[in-house]
Amino acid sequence: MMQYEKLLERAKSKLPESALETARFEMPKAKGHIQGNRTIISNFYQIADTMRREPEHLLKYVLKELATPGELKKAAVIIGTKVSASRINEKLQQYAKEFVLCSECKKPDTKLVREDKFLFLKCSACGARHPVKVRI
Repeated sequence: MMQYEKLLERAKSKLPESALETARFEMPKAKGHIQGNRTIISNFYQIADTMRREPEHLLKYVLKELATPGELKKAAVIIGTKVSASRINEKLQQYAKEFVLCSECKKPDTKLVREDKFLFLKCSACGARHPVKVRI
């Protein structure tokens, strides 16, 4: 039994650090302000970069979920109505659950892969592949 434990320790020491990491995926909160009857999110590009997704794809999802018009500008996103930060953050969490986090290992190391008419979430950490259920 002792030999087995030594071999196990040796194997564990040779694993890459990312495989042993159990830290939760930390997404930045939306920062912005309401200006007149519009909402401006100043760190939208940072959020999209953290999720490793195209800002256009993320914005399309958020606008559809909030049922409101909006557009990407150089440094920010302008949403055509007054929306609370908590609602925006809730939609960003939903997006991460649907399009970023692996449903098997819960890691954010995924890519969106299109095959024929279907969109799949492929995890580079565990190798799982799942169809994306939400259409945008």
